[in-house]
Amino acid sequence: MDCHHFDAGRCRSCTWLSTPYEQQVAQLDARARDLLAPLVDPSIRWEPPVTGPESGFRNKAKMVVAGTVEQPTLGILDPVGGGVDLRDCGLHEPAIQAALPTLADLVTRAGLTPYDVPARRGELKHLLVTASPDGELMVRFVLRSTEPLARLRKHLPWLLDRLPIAVASVNLQPEHKAVLEGEEEIVLTERDSLPMRLGPVTLQLRPRSFFQTNTAIAERLYATARAWTDDIEVGSVLDLYCGVGGFALTLAAPGRRVHGVEVSADAVRAAEAARAAAHAAGIPGTSPEEVGFTAGDATATAGAAPDLLVVNPPRRGLGERLCAWIEEAAPAWLLYSSCRPETLARDLGDLPGYEPVRVQLFDMFPQTEHAEVLVLARRRGRGRFGA
Repeated sequence: MDCHHFDAGRCRSCTWLSTPYEQQVAQLDARARDLLAPLVDPSIRWEPPVTGPESGFRNKAKMVVAGTVEQPTLGILDPVGGGVDLRDCGLHEPAIQAALPTLADLVTRAGLTPYDVPARRGELKHLLVTASPDGELMVRFVLRSTEPLARLRKHLPWLLDRLPIAVASVNLQPEHKAVLEGEEEIVLTERDSLPMRLGPVTLQLRPRSFFQTNTAIAERLYATARAWTDDIEVGSVLDLYCGVGGFALTLAAPGRRVHGVEVSADAVRAAEAARAAAHAAGIPGTSPEEVGFTAGDATATAGAAPDLLVVNPPRRGLGERLCAWIEEAAPAWLLYSSCRPETLARDLGDLPGYEPVRVQLFDMFPQTEHAEVLVLARRRGRGRFGA
């Protein structure tokens, strides 16, 4: 991928941009293999890396708003707090690139004063834009206060006439600190969720819900999880850190009980909405008796072990407490999706009762040193692969 912002030194977010893409993937795969080598048998099935486009893949733009009302910048800040405009960033999906100039025009029309970080004044801090596989958008305006809200509502019809926006909202983040968003969300549209179609399942993404930033690779990730678990005997599934239900709904099947746990009540509502839509569409195994979700802390898990435990933790990994519960509960199978191979290796080291049987790297974040790794592990002495 060529980028004139990188060449000019204006933006260095794509830390591996100068490395050929094939070499990036090879390095990511080699690093993951090195980290996990002490923990896996050399004979296990380590699948080839899953890759996608090296540009135009990112379904979410997190744009810092700077400059002036008349000439806003959407992008990042330079070392002294000035705006660097990145509306043409090559990472973003085409639908996002096409929308950003119109959103910049709205800043001017509605008089949304960009927040000046050095001076600590202004209102509009960030624009967060998410694109669905069907080209619809979710646009979130991160404001310091509700002062511009009336003007934003006034000009919203103008914006909706020009862009395929499914959801528009305001997030309030009043504090002067490096925090992307705040706790309060005000939805401005009739719809409050963005449909994210992934194979047979359509997830519902609400404003403060987490979703993978690479839709094509996320779809491959979920499909792989389904294919791997179709090869084993699974009657019950517990999905920790379930988010909006990607793994849980993908793994749903007749005769299988699936339960997801997620700390965000908003995400749980989105997961339940997606489950209901899947059931209404006739997708087998998605009735309320077969799939359910609970808002709660994944690290406070207790109770009987499922046949299959699915974990998709944040970058910090599972931690000692949750690993200790897994070792004690001893589910027959563990499916671990990790966005940081280092914490994956640490956690697997804290789970000596499990032996990985399949591993695969997914290049979810091209042009960077980050990657997603999926591991299917079997409890030693339990489970039979290929059943």
